[in-house]
Amino acid sequence: MQVKSRHHLRSDEVREIETALENTVGVELDADTYELVELEGTEFDLVLVDGEQFVVYVGDEPFLTVQGANAYPPTNAVVTVDSGAVSFVSSGADVMRPGIVEADDDIESGDLVAIAEETHGKVLAIGRAKTTGDDMVGDSGKVVESVHYVGDDLFEFSV
Repeated sequence: MQVKSRHHLRSDEVREIETALENTVGVELDADTYELVELEGTEFDLVLVDGEQFVVYVGDEPFLTVQGANAYPPTNAVVTVDSGAVSFVSSGADVMRPGIVEADDDIESGDLVAIAEETHGKVLAIGRAKTTGDDMVGDSGKVVESVHYVGDDLFEFSV
């Protein structure tokens, strides 16, 4: 991944990001600077929040990065996995029903979600829901497709 362009966001663009994150994950960002970093060779663009890689655009949707979700813990759109799923999720595996201990009921199929581990609540990955939150806990099936996870290229990328 390489930086294609980089520029500070206008106040209306910042407001859009802040509103979107408040509505989707229940997080209020509190920052002085927001800088968009457009990347080549990837589907992602980053937003540096006070210089930290806390927001990612997945397509045209702003969402927290793994680092952002651990700095600003989400209260909505969270899928919690048990300790047996941690190593798989941290390696980029999709999330299967047997590993899920809890999922927010308001998650809709297609939503971006934060995937957290149950012991400490740390976010391990960001994924796209393949079903609703009330249908995620169960015996079999893939229910969250991994999009960004601890240790991937985006996580390791440095501006």
